[in-house]
Amino acid sequence: MAMNEKIVMVSNGYDLIDGRNAYQSDIKSLTLGEPMLDENKKMQIAAQIWKTGKDGELFLAQELPIHQVFDLMIFLSRTLLYFKEAYRLPLLYDPEKPLVERVGVQGGVLPVEVCIDNQNINEDIKTFAQSLNDLGELIGERKRVLSRILEELELY
Repeated sequence: MAMNEKIVMVSNGYDLIDGRNAYQSDIKSLTLGEPMLDENKKMQIAAQIWKTGKDGELFLAQELPIHQVFDLMIFLSRTLLYFKEAYRLPLLYDPEKPLVERVGVQGGVLPVEVCIDNQNINEDIKTFAQSLNDLGELIGERKRVLSRILEELELY
């Protein structure tokens, strides 16, 4: 499967800006175009992640239909908002009310909740919160860029 088949938009050189993996990442390109994987063929547009294989050739590492990319951004954004206030709770969550929000999407809901099925949630949520804090600079820069672009989209 060649990278340029059915690709409309490309971002090459992603390995140079891949967060803490910058300059060491095997992810070389991000693309948008027609889905390549059979499981996504019903969708019209997909986002793809391309890596370099051992032979030096690019291969499709991951593909998500475009609506799933937006759903992940909604899920991540709501999670980031949650953790801005989670410090007020002794365990960083309420075991009796793990639901953070039910985001209305496509006539249904995208539930955002703390995973109380995780037997180690009390430790893992602290580690997760600390990791978000440690990644503040990387996340903050991308949030500002995304916010600016979303504001521009609102103008059209």
